[in-house]
Amino acid sequence: MAALGMIEVFGFTTAVVVADAAAKAGNVTIVALDRNKPANAEKCEVPIVLVVKIEGAVAEVESAMQAGIAAAKARNLYITSHVITRQEEDTKKLAKLNALGHDKISGPREKSSPI
Repeated sequence: MAALGMIEVFGFTTAVVVADAAAKAGNVTIVALDRNKPANAEKCEVPIVLVVKIEGAVAEVESAMQAGIAAAKARNLYITSHVITRQEEDTKKLAKLNALGHDKISGPREKSSPI
């Protein structure tokens, strides 16, 4: 059963750097980059929050998470992170939802796709 790791950071570039570091550190799949605008965005230096979502075996995800978190902290743009070691089927569906453009990561959506 695949684990799900999530790393929340400020900024798109940071999210890409985190995803790259995580992918290089463990045998994981980058599932999605999801964005959110903080309520106090006008007061933030970087007004966008992204979550990097990764999947793989528990040990691989944990290794990838360490590398991704270190990359975000090096930029001082880390917010929070969490690993779900045993995803339920509904959690797997939620992990693939994102607001960044699903087609950017896994190809174009089918017209009948619910997400």
